[in-house]
Amino acid sequence: MRDRLNEPIVCADGFRMSVQGNEAAYCEPRRDNQEKYIRVEIGFPSEEEPLIMSYAENPRDPINTVYGWVPVQVVTDVIAKHGGIVTGEVPPGVARLEAS
Repeated sequence: MRDRLNEPIVCADGFRMSVQGNEAAYCEPRRDNQEKYIRVEIGFPSEEEPLIMSYAENPRDPINTVYGWVPVQVVTDVIAKHGGIVTGEVPPGVARLEAS
């Protein structure tokens, strides 16, 4: 099992979320050290994000839940919507859109 998690991302507008891909995460494939994931796990976003609500484990508490098997394109769309990444890490397969 992976001994380190990705650092949560912070976007240009202040939106934050954890994005993970490893054998303990709700992702596809569910293995460590993949060259490319096609679905990943999002955790504990800083605010409710409509683009990911259908993946919420607990939709009644959208900030304190995880979002499983989110397609990497949806994650990329969320990152773009919030102005790109200022800090943090994403798993392989998720486009790392840097804030300008």
